[in-house]
Order: sequence, then C-alpha cells, then structure tokens
Amino acid sequence: MILLITSSPGAKDCANAIAEAISQPVKIAATPRQASILLSADEFEVLILDQQTEESDPGDIESALLQMGTATPVFVNLAISGTGRVIRELRVAMRRRDKENLIAHEGAQQKLRNELKDTVTALLLSCEMALHAEALPPSAQARIRTVENLARDLGRKLGFAA
Repeated sequence: MILLITSSPGAKDCANAIAEAISQPVKIAATPRQASILLSADEFEVLILDQQTEESDPGDIESALLQMGTATPVFVNLAISGTGRVIRELRVAMRRRDKENLIAHEGAQQKLRNELKDTVTALLLSCEMALHAEALPPSAQARIRTVENLARDLGRKLGFAA
C-alpha cells in the first residue's frame, strides 16, 4: 500500500493514476497529522511526500517520518511534476527497495549459513573425539554415530561438505 501525503487539489487524480499504474491501493493524507494517523493504523510500502506539504508543516512531517516504519520515502513536488514523472520516480524507488531487500536477505542467509557451518563442524569434531574415547559402550557409540550422521546430513542440506 502507498501513502500520498499532499494537500494538492489534484491529489485524488494522482492517487488514482498511481494505483492503476502500480496495481496497489493508494491512501491520501492531506496533512502530516492525517499521515501520522494512517501510519499508526496501517503498514505502507512507500510514502510519497509532496515537498509543498513538507515545507508548509516541517515539524509535523518530521513526526510522520518517524512513524513510517519500513516504508520507502519518495519526495516529489506535485506543483511542477506531472503524474507520469511521479509514477516513474515511484517505480525507481520500489525497484531500489526490492534490490536492497534482496541483498539484505542474501546477506542474512549467508551469515546464517556460516554460523551453522561452524556449529556443524564443532558437532562433527565432538563426535569424532567422543568416538575415540576409551571404554565407550556400544550403545553410546551408536548414538554418537547417529548424531554424526545427522550433522553431516545437515551440512549437505546447507550446501557445504561436512
């Protein structure tokens, strides 16, 4: 969902054009205070902020921006920008957001994979050391081998040779 913050008389037409072009619902807030109320009630993917509104009420805009959560802000000047330009800037911001999210997701996956690799390695080493212990009962040896096999299987599933 997209939030358009503007007091522009053409806000409804702009919101309708954005909704049609992006295939997402667009809510309009005529004031920063209305935006704050909407931001506390819903989650938005993008915040389109008309610079004229920002300049007319900078204090309230600041508090609205603090409530935007993970929304991507897009600053436009509806007085000089046509709807087509707003839509282009919105698409660029959404592509950038998607790319940043993908990079963050891949980084988190790699970090988790590395941490799990260390854990699997430690498990395998511990199993190896336990299996070399003197006077280890056969039942304990079998259980340790089961843990060792599970750790190897986990390593394969995570994409590294264990």
